Amino acid sequence: MSSTIIEVNRLSKYFGNLKAVDEISFSVNKGEIFGFLGPNGAGKTTTINMLTGLARPSSGSIYIAGEDGIKNIKKVQQLIGIVPDESNLYDEMSGLENLIFCASLYGLDKQKSEKRAKQLLAQFGLDNTGKRPFKAYSKGMKRKLTIAAGIIHQPQILFLDEPTTGIDVESARQIRQLLQELNHQGTTIFLTTHYIEEAERLCHRIGFIVKGKIVRIGQLSELMQDAQKDNIVEFTLETYCTELQNALATEFPETNVTKAEGEKIRISSPERIELMPFMKFFAQNQVPVYEARVIRPSLEDVFVKITGIELSEMKKEREGRKK
Repeated sequence: MSSTIIEVNRLSKYFGNLKAVDEISFSVNKGEIFGFLGPNGAGKTTTINMLTGLARPSSGSIYIAGEDGIKNIKKVQQLIGIVPDESNLYDEMSGLENLIFCASLYGLDKQKSEKRAKQLLAQFGLDNTGKRPFKAYSKGMKRKLTIAAGIIHQPQILFLDEPTTGIDVESARQIRQLLQELNHQGTTIFLTTHYIEEAERLCHRIGFIVKGKIVRIGQLSELMQDAQKDNIVEFTLETYCTELQNALATEFPETNVTKAEGEKIRISSPERIELMPFMKFFAQNQVPVYEARVIRPSLEDVFVKITGIELSEMKKEREGRKK
């Protein structure tokens, strides 16, 4: 995983006066799974569209497998597979017919197309549904077939935009397993995701993008090591309110006070956190505390620290995309 297969330098994209992507630079190594994380509207999909030739950059350069990704995009598109966030397959065609049609677009002859399509249907656990129309598939099945269509021509690089958004837990697990298998077979994978835990399970390196700018790139181990420098205590309260969070931040300015999931508040600090001053504060303010526990930082904590975006906001975005 040492050679570079994607090289991006000072890439920008304007939509009128809006700068959706702001001079980002990064590289992806051959054979790795690279995760691109950020909130909705951060520039993730715009970036992936520029990398795959679906949008033309306003400025900057892209090189994919040594080819100019702007001037020679047609040649590059033979080397890559694309799985958009919304399926681009045909409802009336069967799963098998969709795959054969996609294979023909990449120049595979009829015999090779059918053989490859049947192979993928079996690999993705869809061989019993290959003759059913695509519109009759469940969301999870549709997602798997869309991924199969993206790799029908055995590309060097697979681009996925939100691969498991809006599908059931079991289908999401199966798709993550399929992506790991593809990667083990040598496919380089570039994926965007809202799901922090998905990136933690799959990715070798992660880039964080906020408001069109890349704010951090690193190996998962590096990011986690940085997170270990913080001490974190989580308090489970009877009732959470913003006023209480603000009061804590004022009373303990040397710490970072954030809301966790449910009726919880997290206190983080590079210094050791003593529980008693906080318990005394809660008692003086007549705030019942059900639990206080020291927690090990996760990639979620890294995300919040780097981007300044609360996970509750990310959760709202995910739920909105499911509807």
